[in-house]
Amino acid sequence: MSIEEKLSALSQLIAFARTGKKLKDVEYDFLVIIANQIGIEKTEFDNLLQNPVPHINLQSESERIVQFHRLILLMNVDKEIEPAELEKIHQLGLNMGLNIQAIDKTLKIMQKYKNNNIPPEVLLNIFKTYYN
Repeated sequence: MSIEEKLSALSQLIAFARTGKKLKDVEYDFLVIIANQIGIEKTEFDNLLQNPVPHINLQSESERIVQFHRLILLMNVDKEIEPAELEKIHQLGLNMGLNIQAIDKTLKIMQKYKNNNIPPEVLLNIFKTYYN
């Protein structure tokens, strides 16, 4: 991922976390961890909170699936799922060009897991099913 794609992905996560509400501490902490994992310094991340960057579609399908998984984890980090978040995450998945059936199945199956945290391998298998 290029630096522009990383910053765009983080901006997308920040915008999603703010869906209809203020950014919670637990969401902020989670986003800082994601930023660190993808090589973005905390100061640069904090700058994104005030100055989001334009959205760039991730080129690789695997990167889009990973971003979708990050969105799911972020949605569940506060252990509260609001209907607006489900609608938004569904739309974001579609906007990323992900298969609608895979999105729907993922959002349904995640409920079977503790705190709705679907394991990465389960999510990948769902998407593989619909892309083969």
